[in-house]
Amino acid sequence: MKPRNIAVALSLAAVPGWASAQDSVASLRQEITQVQSHLQALTERLNALERGQGSTPPAAAQTPASTPQHPALAQDTASTHSLPPTRSAASSPSVLPYRDSVADPSIAASRPDNAPSPTDPELKGFFAIPGTETMIRLGGYAKLDAIADNRAAGDTEQFIPSSIPVGGPHHDVSHFGMHAKQTRFSFEARRPTTHGNLRFYMENDFFGSSDSYQYRLRHAYGQLGNTYAGYGYSTFMDADSLPDTLDFAGPGAAGYLLVAGIHHSFALGKGNSLTIAAEDPDSQLANIGDSDISTERLPDVSLIARMERSWGHLQLGAVARSLGYDGDGRSDRTFGGGAQLSGSYTVAERDLLLFGLVGGKGIGRYTADLTGSGLDAAIDANGKLKALPLYGGFFGYTHYWSEMWRSNLIYGELHVDDANALASDAFRRSRYGALNLIWSPAPSWTMGMEVLYGQQELQDGRSADALRLQGSLQYSFIK
Repeated sequence: MKPRNIAVALSLAAVPGWASAQDSVASLRQEITQVQSHLQALTERLNALERGQGSTPPAAAQTPASTPQHPALAQDTASTHSLPPTRSAASSPSVLPYRDSVADPSIAASRPDNAPSPTDPELKGFFAIPGTETMIRLGGYAKLDAIADNRAAGDTEQFIPSSIPVGGPHHDVSHFGMHAKQTRFSFEARRPTTHGNLRFYMENDFFGSSDSYQYRLRHAYGQLGNTYAGYGYSTFMDADSLPDTLDFAGPGAAGYLLVAGIHHSFALGKGNSLTIAAEDPDSQLANIGDSDISTERLPDVSLIARMERSWGHLQLGAVARSLGYDGDGRSDRTFGGGAQLSGSYTVAERDLLLFGLVGGKGIGRYTADLTGSGLDAAIDANGKLKALPLYGGFFGYTHYWSEMWRSNLIYGELHVDDANALASDAFRRSRYGALNLIWSPAPSWTMGMEVLYGQQELQDGRSADALRLQGSLQYSFIK
């Protein structure tokens, strides 16, 4: 073969190798470009998570479904998904100061945009459902209470001064008992949506009966953004102002009611909000006859203004009610309403002052002492329905002796003054006092002792009091 022909043959033989090399270079460049794109997407994703703006990367930076992922990059993505994603389903942290609480009513309270509570600022314990943006948490605690009364206190499991018997048999008999009815279980789910953060919350305890451990529903509600619907705390109630007591009931003048309702909050900026609510009505009446029934025509309507700051909060709430009854040849209706001013204030570095003032007519249902007592309104001798005037208040002071030891001093009074409409043996005034020492050697373990004093006075001036010593041991599931 001639030299020229040999050179041509060698050149033709080298063409496939050269083309193959060119393909390898192009493929490598394409893979490098894809890896760079993925790394940029991860960087944006991590920045978004750190800002609490969600866990989904921008659509332009997402990986096409048809593009194979580099093994190392797949491992990095998996580690990113393992980060606690709670900030993607909650707004910025609460500005309220952190506080400890035995009963922890704040954690179940509804908040604008489902913000964390001051007792749970980091939303600990959530884990993601694989393949979704939904996070769930199982919570609650087991609590044993040992209670000793110097004389009959009425309710042997909660300290409710309005239940203290005045006179009658056995009122001077002391009592000791133990129960675990405050033990509770909770389930919570959170996820971000295009319409705001979504939260579902469900909780129970075992105060469903006086003689056994019957399940009692405390909360079952959903909240999308600032719109709440379901069963739980009344909007009129301020869970963040309730003092830290071993006793489950707390001061009788505090606003406290579990009710079905719907409400919407309007964020006004800088920690301010306005909430309007419609809730299930229930006319609880005194002097009602055998043929009389309460009648409900309108929901209870509440309007709540709230201000939150790093030093604490102030809340002003108002409620309007329509009360009525229908009987055999008689019926009547009247209006009731009232207001509550409550709040918290940080003293020194960590101490906390809590307070509440309440007043109005026909709102006995909304107080801890008189819920279910039939003292919203009374039917007089002429069949007229009269809303009962009510006023009262409480304060609580929390002092931290150290990181593990704290004490609370609480006092409150509640008054219903209308001797013309009520029987002589009806409730007139209650007093509630408590002093405790609580030890928390670990976040999930709390124990303490508490001294309680209560007094009930009747419309005719007779009164009775009771002294209680309560010890508690509590184990929390998640803290």
